[in-house]
Amino acid sequence: MSFVLPAPLAADGIRVGATPLCELLLMNDAQYPWFVLVPRRAGVREIYQLEDADQLQLLRESVRLSRALMQAYGGDKLNVAALGNLVPQLHVHHVVRYRGDPAWPAPVWGRHPMRPYTVPERAARLAALAKLLPDWLGAPDVP
Repeated sequence: MSFVLPAPLAADGIRVGATPLCELLLMNDAQYPWFVLVPRRAGVREIYQLEDADQLQLLRESVRLSRALMQAYGGDKLNVAALGNLVPQLHVHHVVRYRGDPAWPAPVWGRHPMRPYTVPERAARLAALAKLLPDWLGAPDVP
């Protein structure tokens, strides 16, 4: 079985790059700096189902992304979660949170409708992160 990015993630996210293990998505919601790591391992729903080496690699990638997000966007809190209730393929959300953001202090899921990025907003969001993760960020899927 080969890996295919699940349709809901492809619909709500913008592929902005790749890591050794994962696809890197920017969720198309300009209300939050919100990125998702999706391991390219078909049929894997939970972290414990990954091979040991992939578990460690996912942790390394998550920590590196987390540090870069907080450095780039200076949030008050970073939410990291692998829920998978609606999309079973393993994916790990990384959401920079600010006191006073539209959903604070509740989780971002289902709180407010997503507000898609404008082209300049998306470019600015990615430029801040590209300086810290130049080897991960590539050409986005959309102009």
